[in-house]
Amino acid sequence: MSGQTKSETLATRRRLLGRNLSVAYKDPLKIVRGSMQYLYDEQGNQYLDAYNNVAHVGHCHPRVVRAAQEQMALLNTNTRYLNDLINEYASRLTATLPESLSVCFFVNSGSEANELALRLARAHTKARDLIVLDHAYHGNTTTLIDISPYKHKGPGGSGPPSWVHSVPQPDVYRGQYRDGQAGERYAEHVIEVIEELGDDGLCGFIAESLPSVGGQIVLPKDYLGLVYKAVRGAGGVCIADEVQTGYGRIGTHFWGFESYGVIPDIVVLGKPIGNGHPIGAVVTTAEIAGSFANGMEFFSTFGGNNVSCAIGSEVLATVLDEHLQTHARQIGDHMLSRLNELKSRYKIIGDVRGSGMFLGVELVRDRETLEPATDEADTIVNLMRGEGILLGTDGPFHNVLKIRPPMPFDQNDAERLIAVLDRILKTNI
Repeated sequence: MSGQTKSETLATRRRLLGRNLSVAYKDPLKIVRGSMQYLYDEQGNQYLDAYNNVAHVGHCHPRVVRAAQEQMALLNTNTRYLNDLINEYASRLTATLPESLSVCFFVNSGSEANELALRLARAHTKARDLIVLDHAYHGNTTTLIDISPYKHKGPGGSGPPSWVHSVPQPDVYRGQYRDGQAGERYAEHVIEVIEELGDDGLCGFIAESLPSVGGQIVLPKDYLGLVYKAVRGAGGVCIADEVQTGYGRIGTHFWGFESYGVIPDIVVLGKPIGNGHPIGAVVTTAEIAGSFANGMEFFSTFGGNNVSCAIGSEVLATVLDEHLQTHARQIGDHMLSRLNELKSRYKIIGDVRGSGMFLGVELVRDRETLEPATDEADTIVNLMRGEGILLGTDGPFHNVLKIRPPMPFDQNDAERLIAVLDRILKTNI
């Protein structure tokens, strides 16, 4: 099948794979190779990848590939055998986190990691009720669909179970509260849920530090501090989903939660820490880990395997050695400036937000009513694809252009993206 044309590949995919496995773009891409911030199709055409953040340090980064090859040729087995790799990786990982976050669990995906985080929280609190943000997405398992309003409130969804409590997304552009008191007002919704639960008990609160699927949202500065205080006061734990925002992506800090001056009780990591290799991690406190060690063994057959640990350790070393956090801040600041220039010229751009290489451009048909420009966003993404630049959309109305490239994305790439977006806005929108 490797010699099939693109149309043949698409037909074979439709025949053999599930119908709800989506394909990007109206004219699908057949990608056969990747290198750093670029992808290449079967005809050799190059595409600037501006939103596949999974390849955190770059598609097929030579250091990561070499680490995988060398370890794969040596040993790959589970954690029931002693090996220094997993200890070294855990040591390097916890060194980047606050001192209280000191115990690691390794799994194979962000979804598994969020599942495990819930188990940890329930074991520690002996409670079940969980508070989540509206429009949030935390993974593809049955339990995580239950706690992901983006899924259970959407097409094919059947709503949340009784133990899941959704609170408004703290969106200061489109949301319910937009003034200087927004953080406090949004936090009041969490406090109301806690009060309604009363003696029933609270398991915890989970949120992405910067909600991604929700629309590349930056939370009000005081929101998490107020929420974490209320949740802990009710006996719950605070879970930070850092799958999209960890490892220096936001530029200003290594972890998204650090930008708000808070420390979670559990941190969840996913695919970017393996640069696309299937790996996930949960890091928590010794106290919570102790509650989880209740006699039932925890075992993920290939969570924390030797190859995954070699890759994970090399990805982390690459982020630090290549100063990718500083790079993200420099390029992100430049991009924000240039995008705001476009906003001043094109009324369809309602908001530009984000930090580092985690940026969102919200498109609206009217800046007063904030009517979402969903069709226009789709048009722009497909026209950009035709120009060799890959973007995606997010947000409840799919009207937010998401810019989350591999971290090697540089100033020349940024200028190319801006120039093409400028031309498309001028001539097609």
